[in-house]
Amino acid sequence: MRTRRQFARLAVGATVAATGCVKHMPPILAPKPPEPAYRGDSSLKIHAAERGFLYGCAVNVKMLQSDEAYANLIREQANIVVAENAMKWALLRPTIDTYNFVDADLLLAFAEEHHMKIRGHNLCWHRQLPKWFTAEATPANARALLTSHIQTVAGRYAGRMHSWDVVNEAVLISDGRSDGLRASPWLKLIGEDYIELAFRAARDADPQALLAYNDYGIEGEDETSSRKRTAVLTLLRRLKARHVPIDALGVQSHIEAGKTYGPGLRDFLAAARDLGLQLFATELDVNDRDLAPDNATRDLAVAGVYADYLNLILADPAMRVVLTWGITDKYTWLNSEDARADHLPERCLPFDADYLPTPSFFAMRNAFDQRKPPPPASTL
Repeated sequence: MRTRRQFARLAVGATVAATGCVKHMPPILAPKPPEPAYRGDSSLKIHAAERGFLYGCAVNVKMLQSDEAYANLIREQANIVVAENAMKWALLRPTIDTYNFVDADLLLAFAEEHHMKIRGHNLCWHRQLPKWFTAEATPANARALLTSHIQTVAGRYAGRMHSWDVVNEAVLISDGRSDGLRASPWLKLIGEDYIELAFRAARDADPQALLAYNDYGIEGEDETSSRKRTAVLTLLRRLKARHVPIDALGVQSHIEAGKTYGPGLRDFLAAARDLGLQLFATELDVNDRDLAPDNATRDLAVAGVYADYLNLILADPAMRVVLTWGITDKYTWLNSEDARADHLPERCLPFDADYLPTPSFFAMRNAFDQRKPPPPASTL
């Protein structure tokens, strides 16, 4: 009896004798292991695309350069990205006369290399203004300062952006104005028409990008959220009546475990849609600061909030984009600005600090799958 190895040697010898050469047989390869259950066709971006919308996240550009695993995670999960800070005034404008586009350009290059769309955030906001702003911005130069900034920034990336948050967080009920507008530096320097000025400047600078108004605190069922929704709708209707070029409403969606989200938000989204606006969930995360400390309890509660909230907003056909504010708990802003009393790191995003999917990832993906599929292309 010959062993298998002996038989193989005899077979090769017979081949040499018959043909004068050794015939190299292709190696028998082990089956390729399947992709993990959250990559490739199982990723958030693929499941979103199958239901006719985009999924993406805010990006920390410094970490994008220094953390390869972070960059890989974004690349595999997102088909739209937005700069967490790199396109805000404080980083773009070191002096009144100079711009620094290094980080913003890096994000554009990364997104375009990997065939992602890019949102711009933001062109006009009351926070993260440069240190020089208070001393150098005056009623005499504020209009020109805002207009030139928008022309320079939006113009630099014209034709490359999916959308811009043109004006961010312009409504604050507690400031006591009858129109609900925030008493921001821009309102004090220019007047309430600074919002219209910003949108018209953005359209002139980039005729192709979708132009959005973006705000927070409009998601809940409490009285404060309800009043703010009313004020935001009043603003949107005024802009539309004046033929201001606005294409979308950004609902930030910094939401909290333990709070209720329901018919007030649903009706608000429908009212914005009736104005002809697209809807974006622009900064989604779930704050777990009021939950018990054990991870299992927090994970299940946070996942449940993601499921309920996404099922609510994705039921509206005008909802075209969902972005989480970050993608991994490792770099979430919630650990620095709204930390838990027990100082435990938040578990608020679809991937944990080790870049592994959390229950929220699967809750999000299931919610994506439950959305009514888009109509055939011929009917769009």
